[in-house]
Amino acid sequence: MEEQEKWEEFLRWASEIGVSDSASHSSSSSCLGRTLVVAHFPNQGGRGLGAAREIAKGELVLRVPREALMTTESLLLRDEKLRIALGRRPRLSSTQELTICLLVGVGKGKDSWWYPYLLQLPRTYDTLASFKQFESQALQVDDAIWASEKAISKVRADWKDVVLIMQEIGLKPQLRSFKAWLWASATISTRTLHVPWDNAGCLCPIGDLFNYAAPEESCTDNEDLSEASISSSQMLNSERHDEKFQRLTDGGYEEDVNAYCFYARKRYKKGEQVLLSYGTYTNLELLEHYGFLLDLNPNDKAYVPIDSRVLSSTSFSRESIYIQHDGRPSFALSSVLRLGCAPQNSWKAIGHLVYTGAQLSVDNEVSAMKWLAKTCLQVLRKMPTTIENDKLLLRFIGEMQTFMPPVCCFKGQTCEREINDFFQADGVCDGIRDISLPMKAKRILERWRLAVQWRFMYKKMLADCIVYCDELISGLSISNVSGNNGKC
Repeated sequence: MEEQEKWEEFLRWASEIGVSDSASHSSSSSCLGRTLVVAHFPNQGGRGLGAAREIAKGELVLRVPREALMTTESLLLRDEKLRIALGRRPRLSSTQELTICLLVGVGKGKDSWWYPYLLQLPRTYDTLASFKQFESQALQVDDAIWASEKAISKVRADWKDVVLIMQEIGLKPQLRSFKAWLWASATISTRTLHVPWDNAGCLCPIGDLFNYAAPEESCTDNEDLSEASISSSQMLNSERHDEKFQRLTDGGYEEDVNAYCFYARKRYKKGEQVLLSYGTYTNLELLEHYGFLLDLNPNDKAYVPIDSRVLSSTSFSRESIYIQHDGRPSFALSSVLRLGCAPQNSWKAIGHLVYTGAQLSVDNEVSAMKWLAKTCLQVLRKMPTTIENDKLLLRFIGEMQTFMPPVCCFKGQTCEREINDFFQADGVCDGIRDISLPMKAKRILERWRLAVQWRFMYKKMLADCIVYCDELISGLSISNVSGNNGKC
């Protein structure tokens, strides 16, 4: 079956089971076309859903009935043997159960009720759990490398826990392999939506085609002085959403209509991509859970080391102390730095002022910004590559994804060593030609690109912070001189 035929069959199947982009569903060969259309958005996530007409903010754009949702419950209702097998394993997590159910559904092939949907699922993903050693090390930042290694370790541990169960229920060897488990767990991670009756969520035909839009910036990070006296723990709680209940902020399952309903987050013109917010994520979190990055992510963060003695003298949590996507320090970071740059014997006396967001003095503010700029510079200098190196490397990777330049083209470049490491990674050089790369190498190349892009954006936040600090110091110094001149 050709790709277009598969797609048309999928849309017809979805329409038959009640999926519709219209409030008044009518029988049709496609569930889309009245409000939404499938389209390709090259610079916005690839395949997604566009507006078929002008859409008003808050308007219902898609409804998926409960019967269409792929959940552990719905899958077990159709497989008694699987239900009994999982019933004997109460210690499995809800995510492990859904992952097993997905693999069983795939194993049934055309006999699966969800077969048209399963055919449309991606064959590969680029979440952190799919990163090999080369791609993980390419992240360069210790916290990011640790997150990657942790994700890989967890998915492997989850697989080892269920190998015997998958064998017991008769899954084919290729479907109980680690490769198959990695694919299925990535499908669950990247595509499930929250439902109130299952912590693992649901797979939602058509509904999982919406691409991501970051939610608006938190007012807390903009140093709103009316909230400046709130404790750091309170601020953090208000900023961080429970992932289980905030997977999707522009829709949800509605009991009164027994369907998953999606709404327009803003007004859309015909042809615009209709986007949804899955919640608030940094770029590292997006890469970990969804396998992509945002060039402009208002929720991205970069962390810098802070003296534990200063931190313990405040109620701010370490998670609230970071550099924002535009290079500005968070409210908590600015406050902690002001305290840290004051004489230690005065910390107790001035502690209450820290939570107001106000400067303690011009000299104190200058000292705080100098310390922050110096720290950012030290972090950047410890990195194996510079921002300019990474920018050049991203260009080379882009060329390699389009066509394979002769290896000699990279000779003498600052990124030559890392490019050579790529060719040695996991047998990439096996079968390499000057004009093309094998599929395995292309997958590694894409994950490598994501790693380099992530570290580039991380370093840029630090560099932007240095610029911010220097400009603030310059402004404070001029203001201070002007003030002194005025007094004379």
